[in-house]
Amino acid sequence: MGNDIVKSGEFESINLKEALEERYLAYALSTITQRALPDVRDGMKPVHRRILYAMRLLKMDPSGGFKKSARVVGDVIGKYHPHGDTAVYDAMVRLAQDFASRYPLVDGQGNFGNIDGDSAAAMRYTEARMTEVARLMMEGIDEDAVDFRETYDGEDKEPVVLPANFPNLLANGSSGIAVGMATSIPPHNVAELCEASLHLIKSPNCTDEKLFDLLPGPDFPTGGILVESKEQIHEAYRTGRGGFRVRAKWVQEPLARGAYQIVVTEIPYQVQKSRLIERIADLVQNRRLPLLIDVRDESAEDIRLVLEPKNRSVDPDLLMEALFKLTDLESRFSLNMNVLDHIGVPRVLSIRQVLQQWLNHRRDVLQRRSRFRLSKIEHRLEVLEGYLIAYLNLDEVIRIIRYEDEPKGELIKTFKLTDVQAEAILNMRLRSLRKLEEFEIQSEHDALSKEREGLLELLGSDELQWKSVSKQLREIYKIFGPDTDLGRRRTDFGVATERDIDDINMAMVEREPVTLVLSEKGWIRAMRGHITDYSTLNFKDGDKLKFAVHAETTDKLLIMATCGRFYTLQADKLPGGRGHGEPIRVMVDMEPGIDVVDLFVHKSGRKLLLASTDGRGFVTSEDGLIANTRKGKQVLNVSAPNEARLCVEAVGDHIAVIGENRKMIVFPLEQLPEMTRGRGVMLQRYKDGGISDVKVFTGAEGLSWNDSSGRNYTRSLEELGEWLGERAQAGRMPPNGFPRSNKFSN
Repeated sequence: MGNDIVKSGEFESINLKEALEERYLAYALSTITQRALPDVRDGMKPVHRRILYAMRLLKMDPSGGFKKSARVVGDVIGKYHPHGDTAVYDAMVRLAQDFASRYPLVDGQGNFGNIDGDSAAAMRYTEARMTEVARLMMEGIDEDAVDFRETYDGEDKEPVVLPANFPNLLANGSSGIAVGMATSIPPHNVAELCEASLHLIKSPNCTDEKLFDLLPGPDFPTGGILVESKEQIHEAYRTGRGGFRVRAKWVQEPLARGAYQIVVTEIPYQVQKSRLIERIADLVQNRRLPLLIDVRDESAEDIRLVLEPKNRSVDPDLLMEALFKLTDLESRFSLNMNVLDHIGVPRVLSIRQVLQQWLNHRRDVLQRRSRFRLSKIEHRLEVLEGYLIAYLNLDEVIRIIRYEDEPKGELIKTFKLTDVQAEAILNMRLRSLRKLEEFEIQSEHDALSKEREGLLELLGSDELQWKSVSKQLREIYKIFGPDTDLGRRRTDFGVATERDIDDINMAMVEREPVTLVLSEKGWIRAMRGHITDYSTLNFKDGDKLKFAVHAETTDKLLIMATCGRFYTLQADKLPGGRGHGEPIRVMVDMEPGIDVVDLFVHKSGRKLLLASTDGRGFVTSEDGLIANTRKGKQVLNVSAPNEARLCVEAVGDHIAVIGENRKMIVFPLEQLPEMTRGRGVMLQRYKDGGISDVKVFTGAEGLSWNDSSGRNYTRSLEELGEWLGERAQAGRMPPNGFPRSNKFSN
C-alpha cells in the first residue's frame, strides 16, 4: 500500500505501521520534553514550573501569608497543566519536603508527609507559600527575562523557562523516567556550586580536576556519609553517568558494664525510615544477623535508630558492615545527567556543561532584562524631555489645550514634539502642573541618562556582563553560604571500611557446631552438633560413610575431586541431617565419572601438598583454592588415566613419600616448588603402580606413623638416613613396623 491513502466511500485506509510509528513518536517526544526530563537552565519540569508561576500570580510571596494548597492546584490544572490534581499536588508536596528537596521551593504549613513514608494531608487541609529560593527562581520574570508561550487552551500565557537566579538543577537534583531514557541527578551544595561557577567564569578553560575540587560531591538533604572514591566521583562528573554510595551516619554510645549500643542519626537519601526498620527487624527475627538482637526507633524531629548488639564483645564495625550489605543503611544513588539542553534537545551532559549552560542562561537573562530596562528608560527620557518643553512653555501649552480643536497635533507642530511626548502632556493631571519643576525634571533626566549609559556599556561588553553574573552569584553565596543553617554541608565524606568478606558473611550466620557427612555415593548433609559415634548414621541402601568432618556453620568447606579441581561450599547452606541429604552434584558442577578425593574445613593461611597418582605434586596456598562459582577451580592438572590422589597439610621441612610398590623416599621440602596451578614435579619415580601416601614432617621431631594395631612409631632423621635422598628417586622398602596398608595413618 505504501504511503498512499486509499479512500473508499466514507472510510480511509492508512498504513498501520507508519501510523503507529508516527503516533508513538509523538507520545514519546511529549513524555520526554513535557513530563520527565528537566530543563538544564532552570532545572525544572513543566509541572514544577507551572506550580511556581501559579503561586506567584496568587501573590504567595515568602513575606506574605499562607494560602490553601487547593487554590494552587486548581489554578495549575485549570490554566496550565491539564492533568490530574493528584499528580500536581504530589509534585507540590515534594517541593515542600525538606528531606526530599535540598533547598525547598515551597514553604508548607500543615502535614506534608515525613521521612517514614507517610503521605501528606489532603490539599484542602494544607497551606503553602513560596520560599526565598522560589523568589530567586522568578526574579525578573516581568522584565522580559524569558519567553512566554500560549497555554494548552490558548487563553493565557506561561513561561517557557524561569529566569533561575539559582542553580536549581544541581542544587535540588531531579529524577524521572521517559520513553527510552531516564534522568537521575543528585542534589548538591549551593555554596560549592557558586564557587565552581565563579571559577568557571574566571577560567573557562580550567581543568576538570580544579573544577571538581571546588565541587567535591553531592550534598543530600538527609545527610549521610559519601563513601565513593574521589576518582569515581570525578569520572561520573566528567561523563555525566555514574553513581554514589551513601551510608548512614552512626555513633557508638557506651552503656553500663562495658556494654554499648549503636545509634543511627542520619540515613541515606530517599530511604524510608519505616521500611528500613522493618527490614532490620526481619533480619533479627529470621536470625540472618545473629550479632544484632534488637532495633528501636527513638526518633522525634531528628532521626535516632537504636541498634542493640548481642553482647559487648561484638565488633561494632563488623556489625555495621553486615547491615550495610543487607539493608538500605547503604544505598547507591545513580547519576544520569540526561536533561533538555538550552535548545530543548535531550542530552547527557557533564557537570561542566551543565554549569556552563546555566551561566549562559543567566547571561541571556541579564541581557534581556537590561534591554527591557533600557527601553523603559528611553521611553521615560522621551517623556521627560516633553515635560521640560511643557514647563518652559507652560502658558502656551495651556492655551493650545484650552482653545485648539486638535491640541495634540498643534503641540507636535508648535514644539516639534513626538507623539509619545504630546500624549504624555495631554494625559498629565492639572495637579501635576504645580509640581512640574525644571530642577526635578532635569535631575531625573540626568539619573536616567547615566543609567542608560551604564546599560549600553554593559550590553556592549562581555566582560561587564560576566562581572554582573559573578556579582549575582556572590549574593546567592551570602544567602546560602556554609555558615547558614540551610547552606551548611550535610553529607560528609568517608571511606568504606575494607572488611574481609568472609568476616561479613560470618556475621550473618549464627555460629553452631555441625558434623558434615559425605557418603560413598556423593550424598552430603550437615548434622547438628559434633557427632563421635558414626555407627548411628543412616544411609541409602548400598551406600555408606566416606567422610565425616567436624565444623561450624560459619566455615567454608573445600572439596578435592579426582580431576584436580577444587569446589567450595558454605557449611550453613548444606541440607539438614534429618534425611539422607542431597547429592553433591546438585551443589557443584562435577562431571560424571569424577569422584571426591578429600573433604575438609578451610583454614586461611595454611599450605597444602597436592599429589596425583603418577607421583607428581607441588605445594600451594589454601587461600588460592577458594572457588567463587559452581564450576570450581582447576588446581592440579592431570590427564587420564592419572587422577588427583592426595591433599595433605604441608607443615615441616621434610617430605616422606611411599608408593604402591612399597618403596619409601624422604627428601627436603624445599625441593618441592610452591605453585598456584599446574602438574607439579615428580615426587617419587615408579616402574609399576603409583603413589600411595605422603607426609610432611619436621626433621627435628622425626617421622611418625601408626600401624594397624594403633601403635605409634617414630624414626629420627638419623634413623632414616638410608631413606634420605633426592626428589624423584625410587626409594627403598620402608622401616620395620611400617603398616602393610602403605599409609602413614590408618
